[in-house]
Amino acid sequence: MAESNLPPSFRFSQASLQDYADCPRRFQLRYILETRWPAAHDEPAIERERRMQRGAEFHDLIHQHTLGLPVEVLSAIASARTSAGQNDLRRWWDAYLTAPPPDLPTALRQAEVRLSTPFSAYHLFARYDLLAIDPGKKAVIVDWKTGQTRPKRAWLAERWQTLVYRYVLVEAGTQLNGGVPIVPGQIEMIYWFANFPGQIERFSYDDDEHTTTESVLRALIAEIAAQDRETWPLTDEIRRCQYCAYRTLCDREKISEEERIEGEAETEPFDFDLDLEQIAEIEF
Repeated sequence: MAESNLPPSFRFSQASLQDYADCPRRFQLRYILETRWPAAHDEPAIERERRMQRGAEFHDLIHQHTLGLPVEVLSAIASARTSAGQNDLRRWWDAYLTAPPPDLPTALRQAEVRLSTPFSAYHLFARYDLLAIDPGKKAVIVDWKTGQTRPKRAWLAERWQTLVYRYVLVEAGTQLNGGVPIVPGQIEMIYWFANFPGQIERFSYDDDEHTTTESVLRALIAEIAAQDRETWPLTDEIRRCQYCAYRTLCDREKISEEERIEGEAETEPFDFDLDLEQIAEIEF
């Protein structure tokens, strides 16, 4: 068997599927070969790392708030970190407090939830920033975005995050819904932008979308599992290499101005490396 074959225990996520869609070679290096290869330490890359760290700390503040820590305590933490040079954090936190996503269900609110479901001989899982559920009535997925630019709706609609998160909640969310399966029509996904708090983006869901999503997921996963080349193909879109950790390994560290992505919105979805032991996972 070729080294690219996936083990039966392999778990697909929106991040891994998006990596493959963006560049099969990136998927191979990251998930099959588990290659650790640092990107060049130029100033844009370093600043991006700083923004990602601030984003992770913002997510942590909201997680702690959902767990019941007092706003006053969390605001003091945000202020202290802002004084230490993380200038965005307090502004994002204030935006969250003053302009949160409206009309969220209140019966159940749980942050940093992982759900997993068997899929095509493997597993498919999703990590949710926040789930707000009124059992038997409505289930809202909230995803916090801290990118400097606001992505367009059409771009978000095509992301594997939008597809996978809604699909997995239907397939694996029964335990969070009072033991009753969640039907697609009850689901809404909200993207909330820390730099644009009044400009949320909402995505509903329905049975037809669920069926279509399952079909495209099966097709993509079958394509990935069938890859048998020693070196998987590099993306033809050089702009996708701009922030890739493997761009030096692939000899693509030099991106021309014409090839650079316009605005961070095109590269913003990143997956925080969270400790699995600290986050509840529910598997069906």
